Amino acid sequence: MLQETNRRKQFTAIHVIACICLSAWMACAQASGSGAAQKGAAMQGHASGAFDVKLSPQDDKTGDAALGRMTIDKQFHGDLDATSQGQMLSAVTETKGSAGYVAIEKVSGKLHGRTGTFVLQHNATMTRGAPYLNIIVVPDSGTGELTGLTGKMTIRIESGGKHFYDFEYTLPEKQ
Repeated sequence: MLQETNRRKQFTAIHVIACICLSAWMACAQASGSGAAQKGAAMQGHASGAFDVKLSPQDDKTGDAALGRMTIDKQFHGDLDATSQGQMLSAVTETKGSAGYVAIEKVSGKLHGRTGTFVLQHNATMTRGAPYLNIIVVPDSGTGELTGLTGKMTIRIESGGKHFYDFEYTLPEKQ
């Protein structure tokens, strides 16, 4: 019985985190940029498209139903043609609508035709229903043709559960 109660609490935690993501992603959607290159050593870019995501709950071994751990598997489509794998840690509180998560995911693929990898860092909270989401490129995590990449990603979920991203980034010009 205790195990079933903990599973229900963990499922509720996952549901709350999904709601945080949904609310934050919708609140953080931004208008698309021009994607035009600037003169000088760096190019400003904008990438957008859809993505598929699979979150898989993991045994956190703490026995605390308020804490959760999940793996992340994504397939990005559009200007970012890539896959990612990562880890998410989450916490829910006894206050309805308050929770948080952090995540790290490594993205591998092509960004506007340039091949490499980079790491995204997520930080999200919901305070009594008010969402906050910040997703940034980890400094100096870019490899290959994506070396030097910096940027910030926003995510939105439209009706029907379809996921979309907008990625504002700076990347050194090709040599």
